[in-house]
Amino acid sequence: MADDTSASVITLHQPRPKTAKSPAERAREYRQRKRANLPAVVPAPAPVATPVTPRPPETVTFSVMPSRRHAAPVLLTVAALALAVVGMTMNGWFARSLGSTDTAGWLFLTIGVAADLVALVIPSCAASLWQARHRATALAGWAVRLMTFIFAVTASIGFASVNIADVTLSRASRATPAVTVAQAALVDAMAARDRECGHGVGKFCREREGMVADRRQALDAAMRSVEQTADPQTQAAVHIVARISMGTVKPSGDDFAMLRLILLALLPQIGGILLMVGRAHRC
Repeated sequence: MADDTSASVITLHQPRPKTAKSPAERAREYRQRKRANLPAVVPAPAPVATPVTPRPPETVTFSVMPSRRHAAPVLLTVAALALAVVGMTMNGWFARSLGSTDTAGWLFLTIGVAADLVALVIPSCAASLWQARHRATALAGWAVRLMTFIFAVTASIGFASVNIADVTLSRASRATPAVTVAQAALVDAMAARDRECGHGVGKFCREREGMVADRRQALDAAMRSVEQTADPQTQAAVHIVARISMGTVKPSGDDFAMLRLILLALLPQIGGILLMVGRAHRC
């Protein structure tokens, strides 16, 4: 018996052998794999166009600083220095006149000038110290200022009163035609009285005595008129005040003379205050 040998033919599927890839293909596959590993890129939203408002053209303004703002501190400084020089001269002259010798006079002059210098400079320094919160030192400075101010004012009063009195006296003692006539009439009346009364007191002697008294009163009136015109500023000021006030205020000549003396004594001593004000205006 013949054995039937049956052979099972199994077709095996064998993969096709890989063919070698070209460099271009490998590069393309590498790029594809790299693209596959990257995260998805979300496209950015398109920018929204915002309306742009045109900027107005710039206007150039030229600010001109007022000249008086710069001139005021300068003028105050000049006025302060001028008053200080006048005050030093007045107080130095009067202080020197108090000395009994030349040495004492020069010492008094030095004190007067030094006091005026302190009164000129110390207000500005004291104000700066007060702003810097050095209150005790500033108060000490103002105390020194007060002492020098009193000293300077008294010296200025002495200077002004002496000079005004000398000028007024010289004007009052001048011989005007009216005074000359009154003096001549008084001399004649006195001579007639002496002749008449030389033999005793009688009727005509008493008449000559009355004439002498009348001529003396006329001379006194002429002298008073000269004294009144010796200080015309005082009389004019008294009349002006009385006219403006409709007679309500009637100052005397002595009142105005005292006011003038006070102003002449005080004004030269405000130089330090003017310097302080000018410095504050400059700052």
